[in-house]
Amino acid sequence: QVQLVESGGGLVQAGDSLRLSCAASGRTFSPYTMGWFRQAPGKEREFVAAISWYVGSTYYADFVKGRFTISRDNAKNTVYLQMNSLAPEDTAVYSCAAARLGVVPARGPYDYWGQGTQVTVSS
Repeated sequence: QVQLVESGGGLVQAGDSLRLSCAASGRTFSPYTMGWFRQAPGKEREFVAAISWYVGSTYYADFVKGRFTISRDNAKNTVYLQMNSLAPEDTAVYSCAAARLGVVPARGPYDYWGQGTQVTVSS
């Protein structure tokens, strides 16, 4: 079994930055793709970014390009999401996910999900 635990969320002002972390544990952790998704109140969950675990290829939703950066530390089984120039519309619960097989990064399907971390951006 794989567990994903997010951290790094919080309350910030518009224009600030946050760095989210997603730590994975599990004896057989060997994902193909790791992704970040977010869900704002009253809205559907949406894709934010993804990274291929071994090659390091990255994928981004159009609305975060140039502001967010996804990265990973294979030795620590951790994926990060650096978020800059945050805006109130970025307010959401951010969750990480892991896929065991090759997937379309924005669509999955992802096999494991974390509980999420709240990001709130005030204007």
